[in-house]
Amino acid sequence: MNSLGVRLLLLSVVMLSTGTVLRAEEQAYDVVVVGGTPGGIAAAVTAGRLGRRVALVEYHDHLGGMSASGLGKSDVENRAMIGGLFQEFTQRIFAHYVKTYGTDSENAQLCREGYYFEPAVAEHVFEGLIREQPTIAVIKGARLKSAEVVEQCVRSIEVVSRGDGTALRLAAPVFIDATYEGDLYAAAGAEFRLGRESRAEFKEPHAGVVYFDYQKHEFLNGSSGAADERLPAYTYRLCLTTDPKNAQPLTEPPADYDRRNYLGYFDDLAAGRLAGPKVFKAGRGYNPAHFDTLVRALSVTEIPNGKTDVNINPRPLGFPFCEENKGYVGGDDATRQRICTRHRNLTLGLLWFLQHDEQVPAAHRELARQYHLPKDEFTDNGHFPFQLYVREARRLVGEYTLTEHDITGDGRDRRPRQQPDTVAVGEFPIDSFPCRKRQPGDDLVLEGYLGMLDYITRPYEIPYRIMIPKKIDGLIVPVAASTTHVAYSSIRMEPTWMSLGQAAGAAAHLAIKGDKSPRRVSIPDLQQLLKSQGQVLKHSEPKQPSK
Repeated sequence: MNSLGVRLLLLSVVMLSTGTVLRAEEQAYDVVVVGGTPGGIAAAVTAGRLGRRVALVEYHDHLGGMSASGLGKSDVENRAMIGGLFQEFTQRIFAHYVKTYGTDSENAQLCREGYYFEPAVAEHVFEGLIREQPTIAVIKGARLKSAEVVEQCVRSIEVVSRGDGTALRLAAPVFIDATYEGDLYAAAGAEFRLGRESRAEFKEPHAGVVYFDYQKHEFLNGSSGAADERLPAYTYRLCLTTDPKNAQPLTEPPADYDRRNYLGYFDDLAAGRLAGPKVFKAGRGYNPAHFDTLVRALSVTEIPNGKTDVNINPRPLGFPFCEENKGYVGGDDATRQRICTRHRNLTLGLLWFLQHDEQVPAAHRELARQYHLPKDEFTDNGHFPFQLYVREARRLVGEYTLTEHDITGDGRDRRPRQQPDTVAVGEFPIDSFPCRKRQPGDDLVLEGYLGMLDYITRPYEIPYRIMIPKKIDGLIVPVAASTTHVAYSSIRMEPTWMSLGQAAGAAAHLAIKGDKSPRRVSIPDLQQLLKSQGQVLKHSEPKQPSK
């Protein structure tokens, strides 16, 4: 929390001599952003640069969400499609490595013009963007307790310090929900979706219960397309080091370690499911040294300073994380923390298993022991990331629902749809982690996995309407926005969310300027403002075949 946030918190809580907390005194802002994710930071910085007084509330003690918590590889397939504040973020990352290590240094090369980075560097850049705006008050380590809604409009929220339980009420004409979970709009009573739509609801080919051969691009037996409440698996995104001087090796397994959670990987190895891909694409976490070894359970990409961005490979049938997120979204704080701990222990347990289990071939163990937690990252959290990778939670029911058809295009020529209220462009392939653990008969892919469907995904325009709840006013939602499950698997990337956050911050400014609700903002004015900030609003039109 910065000094302004501290002063506000101290001033806002009235305490009895017994220590009982009374109703928090309200503090007024122009804009209140809940969620210090990259999307939330982009919203706060944009509104702040436009002269608005902003409160940015974050659950954790750190800003930056996944980008500062292990996701050190920006998921961008077409860089020309994402500009604005995200591009400025990458430029500042690149400038950091050039200034610190030199233009021709290995670290400057490994950061790939600022798109790859260490978590601490990302947090440093985010903090710098915030510090430059004196009208932004940051409140870290605070959870949302409630939202006050009057005549279907959010008027104020109450947040509580996770440290000492003190409360603070924040009032504003515009609120922005930038949480991964959609917590603010749920507290405000906005309608939302949870789980997967049926194939029939929006006529999406990849919707509902699905088994999909991601290499041959074929639907498999069992693909009923039925709706359900399951969510893609959550994991942690690791930052591991290969530098022995910076290594913090595991000295014991986690408390609830059970090697049986990982035995399925042996079957994957024997069946050849840990081999290399049929088509090798750079930036996908492919490391040839890991092919046909148990270390292929991880997807490893080099980032600067002898570190790696490490994802958990969702393709092996032994992948143990499916269904472990059940109850997280609707759970109270204690429930969520229990589920976070479970995922943390499963992750550390997998690392321990690969490095130490005697059944793992010695050569594979030696390979796995090249990677360790880094001493200089997450120093207040046991060198382990603070943010659970919540790939999908609630999804708003907004003025428009983005579907698979918006992303893959309409008609025979698959031309992307034109959106009259476009505020950003999405470009990442449909890509969803599996939803169920291995079922009887599974021998190729886990149910729900849609792996990098770049052969059908096109750059697509994102309409402002997906950020606007159908019924609740005074609220903009740039992260857990209004999409189907399939569409969310493309839009759910931090660079895209930063673009939507920038649009949300600009829209909040215009709403206040015109004394209007966010749903009544002038779209031409919003688009012009975003263009002036370097935002990309239109996808590239495909070339027409010559006659």
